[in-house]
Amino acid sequence: MAMPPLLPTQLESHYRAHHGWLAHWLQRRLGNAFDAADLMQDTFIRLLAGAPAQPQTPALRAPKAYLATVAKHLLINHLRRQSLERAWAAALAAQPEQYQPSVEQRAQILQALQAVDAMLDGLKPKVRAVFIMAQIEGHAYADIAAQLVIGERSVKRYMAEALTECVLLAPDLPA
Repeated sequence: MAMPPLLPTQLESHYRAHHGWLAHWLQRRLGNAFDAADLMQDTFIRLLAGAPAQPQTPALRAPKAYLATVAKHLLINHLRRQSLERAWAAALAAQPEQYQPSVEQRAQILQALQAVDAMLDGLKPKVRAVFIMAQIEGHAYADIAAQLVIGERSVKRYMAEALTECVLLAPDLPA
């Protein structure tokens, strides 16, 4: 049986009690009130969407810890996305002008990079490590197995799992 969702009065109570310190915490880390406000809103949306109105749930038993954890994860994703965008901009700047993609192509490439980043973030840690070591760093399966102290068979299984996620992601990528 599904748990009832968080009640509006409970959400309002949590917002009033926690929005001040959360906004300050995010703004200190981001150095920007606008991004902090966006992430704070996303944090409370996650609370609303994911927290059942049961007193024993972590969101209601320890709301500050729950909100801090959600905000931390959103902050990490935000910073990762910014880092990816900066790396892409630096790679573009290094290209001769005649080889630089159009504004539309840049947007599509950045969207694809963000989708791949999100897909990688959703993988289990060992699956992600195997995929990165094989596809980005160019290691052989035997080397990966030795470095991660797993069998080569596990490396193949993890690669198959990661590649399956890539195939599932492909329809969502811009053409």
